Amino acid sequence: MSAAPFFAPFAVEARKLNRSLAALLAVAAPSLIAVFGFFMVLRADKASPWDMWMMSAAGVWAFFMMPMSVTALAALVAHMEHGPRSWDHLRALPLPRWRLYAAKAVCVLLVVALMSAAVIAFSWAGVSLAGMIKPEAAPTGVFDLAAYARLMGMMFLAGLLLIAIQLWTALRFASFVPGLVLGIGGTFFAVVATSAKEGVFLPWQMPVNMMASDAWRVNTALGLGCGLGLIALGLMTIHLSRREVL
Repeated sequence: MSAAPFFAPFAVEARKLNRSLAALLAVAAPSLIAVFGFFMVLRADKASPWDMWMMSAAGVWAFFMMPMSVTALAALVAHMEHGPRSWDHLRALPLPRWRLYAAKAVCVLLVVALMSAAVIAFSWAGVSLAGMIKPEAAPTGVFDLAAYARLMGMMFLAGLLLIAIQLWTALRFASFVPGLVLGIGGTFFAVVATSAKEGVFLPWQMPVNMMASDAWRVNTALGLGCGLGLIALGLMTIHLSRREVL
């Protein structure tokens, strides 16, 4: 049996995203971080190491931009079906319903992963360009790509629970309001609870805990975010595929 029918829903979802504003969102969020880094270098009075600039970019991504981007992306993916009321048509197709939701989850995860990589690439470009314009503030030291990629990868894995919660909410409710309220509220409490020990258990704060100096915070946030995130994605697929009406 050909594998084409199995992967067809994933290809369809990818084409839908390509025709939506997902590409704009995927470029805009990392670009804003890069622009921020660019002007910070221009404002600097002396040179700083690459680690400082890249850790700053990673912190902005994990602390605020990633949660808000996931919120917007989940709403966008869900609205592609909620808006034209096409769920009934999709769920009547001769294929297992779980593939419809699994395809959306995989596409969202891929977009977030690409955005994570873009944060590194765009930030490097922005800081480098600013260093060319203002040589006395040009970054020093080694650009440790492997270390930065590892950190962003850990943030992505720790953010799986956040992604699952936001996507589940967006797909479950026809209105985009519940998902937006959840995302804004979660990000707000993550910001105000930054120094709280209990914040490590908040899904919206798990990615930024990858930068913590305490090993227990890193391990706890990574284990819970990744492990519970995978479980939540599975439960989301089962729950939504069994519902008759969204």
